[in-house]
Amino acid sequence: MTASLDILSPGLATTVQDLGRPGYLHLGIPAGGALDAFSLRAANALVGNAPDVGALEIAYRGPRFRVAVRSARIACFGASASIVLRREGVRRKLDVGRSHCLLLGDEVDIGAVAGAAILYAAFEGGFDIAPALGAVSTYVRGGLGGWHGRALKAGDRLPLARHRVEDRAEAMLEGLELPPTRCLRVVDGPQTDHFADDQIAAFYNSEYGVGSGADRMGARLFGPPVSPARGHDIVSDAISLGSIQIPGDGQPIVLRCEHQTTGGYPKIATVISADWPALGRLAIGDKVRFQRVTMDEADAARRAYAASVESLPARIKPVPVEVDLASRLWAANLISGVCDARLNLD
Repeated sequence: MTASLDILSPGLATTVQDLGRPGYLHLGIPAGGALDAFSLRAANALVGNAPDVGALEIAYRGPRFRVAVRSARIACFGASASIVLRREGVRRKLDVGRSHCLLLGDEVDIGAVAGAAILYAAFEGGFDIAPALGAVSTYVRGGLGGWHGRALKAGDRLPLARHRVEDRAEAMLEGLELPPTRCLRVVDGPQTDHFADDQIAAFYNSEYGVGSGADRMGARLFGPPVSPARGHDIVSDAISLGSIQIPGDGQPIVLRCEHQTTGGYPKIATVISADWPALGRLAIGDKVRFQRVTMDEADAARRAYAASVESLPARIKPVPVEVDLASRLWAANLISGVCDARLNLD
């Protein structure tokens, strides 16, 4: 039997993502990878995978799938969501932030994603998918990587790398919650000098909403417009992850992991690398502000972020075993309030 997840309903935008394929931007291929690399790493840690193993990136509404393998282990991390397991006609909820063992024939329905816009579902061993340019990340615009270079569709049989998983205690992440993204730290952009002081101050003193066109390439924001003193057109130059462009209408565009190679709008600021996962979690309708920091502060934030990533294995704890007391009493011949003397509830 082929080990797979049989996709019954794909959700709104479910793709396979890992930590990306850097090194090909000069060929027009973005690094891509997980919008929220921290949550991907956390989900992988919960099922015992290496940090860069591919997982499902789920936006807004998740998939429904049937397990077509003897056993599998899943862990979700990122946004909160209602996750329902159906096993032999019985429904129960699965928690985000811990691992769960799935069995042949189980159906899992990952519902609407709340709060942050992104949720990751990792499976022990990952998927049996051949890498493209060194990664299994899906680049939909280029039809590259992942599962046939596209988002999942109903009827897909997504192959798993393992036919069964070992019987062991489930894992949970202790003391780790993702705060809402209300502020992103930035350093000056390469064209900050194109903006007058009052326009720079207006940018940092304003709150911006995330527009409906936000995707993996970038998020168009709406709020008080910003006008560069030297005009909105420049000779096209390099774009980096986190660049904040100011186009002709003055509404900022913040670039994400599938950003283009070059751009011809002035860039007022750049989101620091420590806040890239938070940038990836921005959802349509969210409100965000920007905080200007120095390069030294950005370096310190990067070190703090690296330390939080390195601490993930130490945060993994076994899930306390739940004792089904009623079932154990029933199995021990509880009759009229009398329990079999052999019952050991310890």
